[in-house]
Amino acid sequence: MYNKTIVAWFVMALSLLLSFGNARAVEDTLYRPFILASKGPGDMAGKIEEVKAALSKDFEIAGEYSPYENAHVIAVTNAELRRAAAGSEHGGYAAAQRVSLTKVGADIQVAYTNPVYMAHAYRLNDSLEGAAQKLEAALGRMQDFGASGLTAKALRGYHYTFGMEYFTDPYQLVDYGSYEQAVAAVEKALAEHKGGATKVYRIDIPGKQETVFGVGLRAGPDGDKYMDDQFIMSVIDFKDLRQTAHLPYEILVSGRRVYALHARFRIAISFPDLKMMGERSFMKIMPTPDALGKALTVSAGGKPATSGFSF
Repeated sequence: MYNKTIVAWFVMALSLLLSFGNARAVEDTLYRPFILASKGPGDMAGKIEEVKAALSKDFEIAGEYSPYENAHVIAVTNAELRRAAAGSEHGGYAAAQRVSLTKVGADIQVAYTNPVYMAHAYRLNDSLEGAAQKLEAALGRMQDFGASGLTAKALRGYHYTFGMEYFTDPYQLVDYGSYEQAVAAVEKALAEHKGGATKVYRIDIPGKQETVFGVGLRAGPDGDKYMDDQFIMSVIDFKDLRQTAHLPYEILVSGRRVYALHARFRIAISFPDLKMMGERSFMKIMPTPDALGKALTVSAGGKPATSGFSF
């Protein structure tokens, strides 16, 4: 009896130790914002169709666009993503996952946003593991990239540095009389390309008054380059593996209010390792937060405004 009791206590202690170790391992897991699916030579038009066909089994294509030459972005969603979005405050930002094709030299890089990374960054009550598995099954997974890595805890409380915005500090673009008025106003402004914006996709979140729009941004000949997709990415997206799936930007209608994630959060969460100073740094796009704040306000049907912030 004595020996059996000792063995039982030993087994219990070992089990607790292993459980603690596993919990710590999960807690210390590092996540990166993007996943490289494949890389190799090919024809861009043909590769786009191939990728869309692969995605069609488990995802719906919400929209797509080419933000600049040799780059194409496909936004995908499904019932699982929409349910997860519905279950979290302002979860609509995660209703679409983004797949990019970027031609770099002779190769086409196919990459996509890491759903688990985004689930933590946008504080969802769902890990989006299912969406991650489906994307991997459809497209493959060569390597994660885009940062040295952040833990789930760091992502859920993320801000780039002291004084910069969190997920809970978005641009508050416009207030309308109702959700229906807000959605109609955004649709109208985007159709007219107000603020240099073009609608890439629209996803309505089930069971709540929430709609997310993906918008492409182009300054035009007389516009402000600091809000332009191509200009911003020409400064910050310079590494061997391209982070084109950072695009497009989102506008979120939630109830009667229209929001967008602040540039100092939205850009930084995709490029958390980007330096503050230097030739390739946030300082080189210092006017971008104000420029984006103005452009997105106008593209949501509001009057030009300034966020009052810069990098």
